[in-house]
Amino acid sequence: MKHSKRYNTARGQSDALKTFPVAEATKVLAGFPKAKFDETVELAANLGVDLNASVSVRGVINLPKGSGKKVRVIVFTAEPDAAKAAGADEAGLADLIAKIEEGWLDFDVAVATTAAMKEVRKIAKVLGPKGLMPNPKSGTVTDDIAGAVKSIKLGGRVEFKMDKTGNVSVVVGKRSFSPEDLAENINTAIAEIAKAKPADVKTKFVKSMSISSSMSPSVRLDPSIYASF
Repeated sequence: MKHSKRYNTARGQSDALKTFPVAEATKVLAGFPKAKFDETVELAANLGVDLNASVSVRGVINLPKGSGKKVRVIVFTAEPDAAKAAGADEAGLADLIAKIEEGWLDFDVAVATTAAMKEVRKIAKVLGPKGLMPNPKSGTVTDDIAGAVKSIKLGGRVEFKMDKTGNVSVVVGKRSFSPEDLAENINTAIAEIAKAKPADVKTKFVKSMSISSSMSPSVRLDPSIYASF
């Protein structure tokens, strides 16, 4: 795969095999050449789970320094005015479901009241594959709509879910964040991933972890950070 001059310059600044404590890793990342836009920074983890077993690793992280992303939130509710007053970009029930059935998906997170879920399940096949289906485990099925919308709109609430290859990738901020703020978000994310370890996983839960931005090489994290998982 051919990389850009910027990427290759960054790669030359760091040993690809070297690992770093989180606080140092964010400084290494900060020293890489930047793109012309504010790149998203992600934490990636390769998990040691049995991919043939029915194992689900997912959760929600409340990043203390926010994600730096503007989040568009819709709410499925019988009281749309209250949801909009709380900050929702769109709210409704039958009308909102019909709009989505027609192909509209211009939002990042969908929240639903407990009562509304009976109707929302009708579009599960539309929202599910996009990762937009409200889910109690992620806190998006709730009767505290104001609290949920406020938390999500702050941009600090991010979800993670293991993919079919045993990897987890989660947004932890932007390149414009200070190394210290990124480190705080990353440490919070690592702690939440550790909590998501399934009870029946007896082997080493995390095989490797690294951070990277949209246009940069990855910076590997010191194994001692996740050795106890």
